[in-house]
Amino acid sequence: MKLKVAIQGIKGSNHHQVATEFLGKDIELVECLSFDKLIDRVLDGTADKGVMAIENSIAGSIIPNYNLVYHNNIHIIGEHYLSIHHNLMVLKGQTLEQIKEVRTHPMALLQCMEFLKQYPQLKLVEDVDTAETARQIQEKQLKHVAAIAPTVAAELYGLDIIAPEIQTIKNNATRFIILKKQNKVLPKEEINKASLRFITDHKRGSLATVLNVMSDCNMNLTKIQSLPVIETPWKYAFFVDVTFEKYDHFNKAKSLLEIMSEDFRVLGEYKNALIG
Repeated sequence: MKLKVAIQGIKGSNHHQVATEFLGKDIELVECLSFDKLIDRVLDGTADKGVMAIENSIAGSIIPNYNLVYHNNIHIIGEHYLSIHHNLMVLKGQTLEQIKEVRTHPMALLQCMEFLKQYPQLKLVEDVDTAETARQIQEKQLKHVAAIAPTVAAELYGLDIIAPEIQTIKNNATRFIILKKQNKVLPKEEINKASLRFITDHKRGSLATVLNVMSDCNMNLTKIQSLPVIETPWKYAFFVDVTFEKYDHFNKAKSLLEIMSEDFRVLGEYKNALIG
């Protein structure tokens, strides 16, 4: 029985590529046109696992996704980094001069803005997914409309790439997280990264104290993101990623952080994708 994997977007999207690179090609895609639906499909069992973008090296964090993971009590079991390549694609025979409108995911628009600024006559339209836009152009035979999408989308949906590699910064990568209803899919000796969420006291130095504990426990802070606690105005939760060499060091830090902070939760324990 094939592993069912929920992705944001459709076949040909960056999420699809990550799913096949991380989980193998012998999978069944559960296509979702929003991150909320992706989470729902994992929670209701329609999908065994989910693949979700969480941050980009240019555009930064996808803030709502942190809260989606936390509020739905879902677990991060892995991560994957993907180099992003954006291409402008159209119906076969169309040229750049004929294009009046560009449609794609808002993140793709943001990452290609320097190229798009050269063509102020183009109307920029945000859409739900890069590959979905490419598919719509083919299915509806949309003339004068271009999509920004990965190369594989052009191949799948029979479009011409009229401008390749249009992302502003060529060294552009997105970090994706792999999600599951339950955690603990790896033995402890293979785990060297974790994602945490906690709230600190509204006192001077409270966050610094927590960070010092992490340092004292030989953990390296690779990411920190603050988000408002919706139920309590002017109170903030911190989402933190840490790496470590020994699980025992992390275990010690966990026991201390549970005492020192409010609403402490481990969102996931997994393998650091940036090392071997």
